[in-house]
This record gives sequence, C-alpha cells and structure tokens, in this order.
Amino acid sequence: MSFLEYKLKLAPTGLSKILHLNWPLVILVTAVASIGFLMLYSIAGGNLDTWARPQMERFAAGMVLMFLVAMMPIWFWRSMSGAAYLVAFVLLLVVEFFGAVGMGAQRWIDLGFIRLQPSEMMKFTLVMALAAYYDWLDPKRVSHPLYVLIPVLLIITPTVLVLMQPNLGTSLMLILAGATVMFAAGVSLWYFAAVSSLGVGAIAGVFLTRGTPWQFLHDYQYTRIDTFLDPTSDPLGAGYNIIQAQIALGSGGWSGKGFMQGTQSRLNFLPEKHTDFIFTTLAEEFGFLGAFSLLILYALIIGFCLFAALQNRDRFSALLIIGVAANFFFYIAVNLSMVMGLAPVVGVPLPLLSYGGSAMMVLLVGFGLVQSAHVHRPR
Repeated sequence: MSFLEYKLKLAPTGLSKILHLNWPLVILVTAVASIGFLMLYSIAGGNLDTWARPQMERFAAGMVLMFLVAMMPIWFWRSMSGAAYLVAFVLLLVVEFFGAVGMGAQRWIDLGFIRLQPSEMMKFTLVMALAAYYDWLDPKRVSHPLYVLIPVLLIITPTVLVLMQPNLGTSLMLILAGATVMFAAGVSLWYFAAVSSLGVGAIAGVFLTRGTPWQFLHDYQYTRIDTFLDPTSDPLGAGYNIIQAQIALGSGGWSGKGFMQGTQSRLNFLPEKHTDFIFTTLAEEFGFLGAFSLLILYALIIGFCLFAALQNRDRFSALLIIGVAANFFFYIAVNLSMVMGLAPVVGVPLPLLSYGGSAMMVLLVGFGLVQSAHVHRPR
C-alpha cells in the first residue's frame, strides 16, 4: 500500500468530516463576527437593516462556503491552486481596464448584487500557489536563486497591479503574506536581509523623489504620510480621521461609555466608522476591556491555525494554513496600527468586524481551506 493510499484510507469520509472540523476555530470566528454585528447595529443607531443585517447575510453565505470548501479534499485545492491564482490575476487585469471607481480608487468589479474586489481574492490564491509550489519543489532547492525568483515573480506581479489601483495597504499585505510562506518553506534568511535593505532604500526613495515627475507615490499617499507624522498639521482635513479616532480610543477609558453610548460614532464625528475605523467605536463603547477581549479572540484564532499547521504532516497543507493565518494577522496588525496612529491610513478593513462583502467572503473561504487541510490531514 502506497503512502497516498494509506492517507486516503485513514482520511474521514461522509458525515464524519463534520466531526473532524476544527470546531473551536468555527466558534471563535462566529464570536468575532457577532461582535461585528453588534457594533454595526450600534453605529447605525439601533437600526438592524442599515449595516448589521446585510453583514449577517454575508456571514451566513460565507459560512456555507467555508463548510463546502472544508468538505473538499485538500489535494483538490492543491490541484486548483494554479488555476485559482490565474483567475484572480485575470480579474485584477479586468479591474485595471473596466473596474468600478469608488473614493478615487479603481478596485472593484460591480456584479450588481455585490462589488467584487479581486485584490482580496489574490491574498489567498497567492498563498495557495506558493504552498503548491513549495510542496512540489525539492526542499534542498528552496534557496537556489532560480527557484527563489519564481515565487518572487508570483508575488511582485499582482502586487504591481494592486498598487496601480491604487491600493497600498493590500499591496503591502500581498508582499508580507508571500514572504511569510517563503520563510516558512525554508528560504535562506540572507534573501530577506537583502530585501529588507532594498526596502530601506525604497523608503528613502519615497521621500527623496517627492515633488518630482517620477515620485514613487501618489500625492494623496504622501498626504497620508504627513498626516501620520503630524495629524494636527491639518486637523480639519487629512488629519481629521486619525484625530477623531484617537479621541474615540482615549475616551473609552477602562470599561467604555456603554453600548450605543459612543459620542464620536453616534454624533458622526468619526468617519468610516462602520468600515476601517470600527475598532475605535468598540474601544469607545466597551473601553480597554472590550478592545483587549477582541484581541484575545483574534490571538486564539491565529493560535488554533498555527497549531493545526504544526499538527499537519502534509507540506502543502501546513504552508497553506500558515499563509492564511499570516493574512489574517496582517489584516489585524495593519488596521489597528492605522486607527491608533502607529501607521499611515491605508484602507485595510478589520477582519470579520468591518462592513464589507468581498473581504468577509474571501476570508471565510480562507478559513474553509484551513478546515479542509485539518480535516484531511494524514493520520
């Protein structure tokens, strides 16, 4: 009996797959999403239909997708990795020429019932493609320059397209998630040191080329950097968002002002309160205790994912889980750094809390891949 036949023989089948799901992960994801529903209800002034109900419907649809993805064997998703990456890449090209424009950016494909954001899909299809590549590659060759170049191209090509939308936050997340998978696959640290050095040079170039015809960033992105460095320089303009966010965060104190009692959000001082800045509303209404409790839930989700990766003896599955967990972590880290004034505002939603369709659905499909790898792991 071959090793593959042995794995298939021991893999769960039929209804037993449901019992083998990582149920603590399902419960934690549902708990965080429920906090999001609660906050959207509060932000809308007690109106369920404004944001909370549509978000609940999307979450329900996303959970169905998660379970469907989980029931499919992990080898199926490995075989589909290349096709999934290619579809996401083609959709990025479609956005470039025919995408819908919103708030000065061209990032969406309007399907009528939902505005699809292909860059969100690329975050996870990139992880799938990289995991499949390193599963195929001989571990002894992972640090060979030729075999390092291929995943670098897989990362850089869609990153450039996303950066052209422009979408700096998602571009950064593609690079970070891709680098995490490469690191987990065993790529030499010397490559990361070299890239870090180039990153320092690129940051210097950002500032040195400002005001020239070949400046690295758009003017509004430079404005975000200025706002990050000194929000009070334009308190009623570019610095308004972060100043109001900091007021909301600080005014919550230890235990918060109470549910639906947040003045910054209820009186509409806080912009984008239902999307990128929803964490500040939570901190205002439930204080440090509420905000810290949310972070504990997030940490548990990431912890269960990493534990599932460590348990899995299949290389593709382990790298895939690590990639999904990395994406989830960078969602959180970038958003919280942004709303607390520790990083420039780049428009990254808070996972499972911020109002939106594409990010929610794609993230739950990502957790479905984690579940598929967990259910069908070699036993």
